[in-house]
Amino acid sequence: MPSLKDLKNRIESVKSTRKITKAMQMVAAAKLRRAQDAAEMARPYAERFNAVMAKLAASVGDSESAPKLLRGTGSDQTHLLVVMTAERGLCGGFNGNIAKLARAEIEKLKAAGKTVKVITVGKKGRDALKRDHSDLFVDHVDMSDVRNVGYADAQAVAANILDRFEAEEFDVAKIFFSRFENVVSQIPTMQQVIPADVGGDEQAQDDGAFYDFEPGEDEILRELLPRAVATAIFSGLLENGASEQGARMSAMDNATRNAGEMIDKLTIEYNRSRQAVITNELIEIISGAEAL
Repeated sequence: MPSLKDLKNRIESVKSTRKITKAMQMVAAAKLRRAQDAAEMARPYAERFNAVMAKLAASVGDSESAPKLLRGTGSDQTHLLVVMTAERGLCGGFNGNIAKLARAEIEKLKAAGKTVKVITVGKKGRDALKRDHSDLFVDHVDMSDVRNVGYADAQAVAANILDRFEAEEFDVAKIFFSRFENVVSQIPTMQQVIPADVGGDEQAQDDGAFYDFEPGEDEILRELLPRAVATAIFSGLLENGASEQGARMSAMDNATRNAGEMIDKLTIEYNRSRQAVITNELIEIISGAEAL
C-alpha cells in the first residue's frame, strides 16, 4: 500500500499533467478555428476546379493528344503513395488512422504484384510506416518549420512528384490525408492524383451550358494538370491541419477529464489512508493510557 507521501506526490503530479493537457486543449481550440476556416474556404475552389477539369477531360477523351498526366503511362505497375500526416503527436488516432489506410493500400498492392514507393510528408507518418515498410521510402518532406501551410509548400511537394513522373519512376500516384468533418470526426482519405482523377461535380458537369475553350482543350490541360496536382495536395494539407487540431482538442479534452477522475480517486484513497493512520495512532494512545 503506498504511503501518504507517495499518494500526495501522485496527486500533485496528475494535477500538473491536467494543467498541461488543459492548456494544450485551449491552444488546439484556438488553432482549430483558423485551420477549419482555411480548409472550408479551399473546398469550393477545389470542387469547381475539378468540375472544369472534368469538362476538359471529357472533351479530350482518350485521344493520344491528351496530356500524359491525364491518360497516364499506359501501365499501373508502379505506385507512388504520398502519406501526409502531422509533425507532432498527442492528437488521438489522427496520425495512426492515416498510416493504417496507407498500410492497407501497400499490402493490397503488394499482394497484387505491384511495385510500391512511398513519400512521407510529416514525421509521424514516417515513424508509423518505417518499421514494416522502410525499404519502400524514396523521400521525406520535413514540415516541422512550417507554421501555416501555404500553396508554395504544396507546390514544392507537387514538383517533387511531377519530376519523378517525368523521370518515369512510377505510373500511379495517390495521396493520403484526413478529411475534416468536425472535432470528433476526421475521415482518412485516399485520392489519386496521377493519372488525374477528375470526376468533378456531376451537377456542374450537367448544367446544360455549352463551353468553348480557347486555346484548345489539350493546351489548357497541359497547363492546368500540374496545378491540379498541387491543388489536391494543398487541399489535403489544409484538411490535415484542421483534422489534426480537431483530433488534438478532442484528445486533450479526454485526457483532462481522465486526469480529473484520477485525482478524485487518488484523493479518496489518500483520505482513507490518512484516516486509517490517524485511527491507528489514536488506538495506540488509548492503549498506552489504559496500560498505565
